[in-house]
Amino acid sequence: MQDVLAVVTVVVVGLMVGVELAVAAFVNPILDRLPEDGGLAARSDGARVLGRVMPFWYIGSMVLGALWTLHAWGDSRVALIVTATALLVVSVVMSILLLVPINSRVAQWSNGDLPTDWREQLRRWDRFHFVRVAVIVSAFALFTIALV
Repeated sequence: MQDVLAVVTVVVVGLMVGVELAVAAFVNPILDRLPEDGGLAARSDGARVLGRVMPFWYIGSMVLGALWTLHAWGDSRVALIVTATALLVVSVVMSILLLVPINSRVAQWSNGDLPTDWREQLRRWDRFHFVRVAVIVSAFALFTIALV
């Protein structure tokens, strides 16, 4: 059972890392290069769609990490699993405190109704997101090391 839980955790967290890394490194930079703020509508839609999906993914990943921790208690790998799960907790706290407030505003923007500092808000979200990606990549690496 522990092996199945470990594999499921690594796969779920790995897929989450892939999505978040793609958003940070490829999707948002491509959208930001579109002429005349052409990517703004896509970023706003992405904020709405991913804003509904990602909370379940993050919390589900955290729960999987906690369950794996319980099943691995007493195992030599438990320190890696606990640390990785703690990093997922950090990513959730970061999301709630730093990213979700900006994301909620972005999700409501339309091209005709933008705040004057909209570009700075997107840049701030991107900076926080890169830090969060580093945190979840670290968690994924620790989970993977614990699995092997």
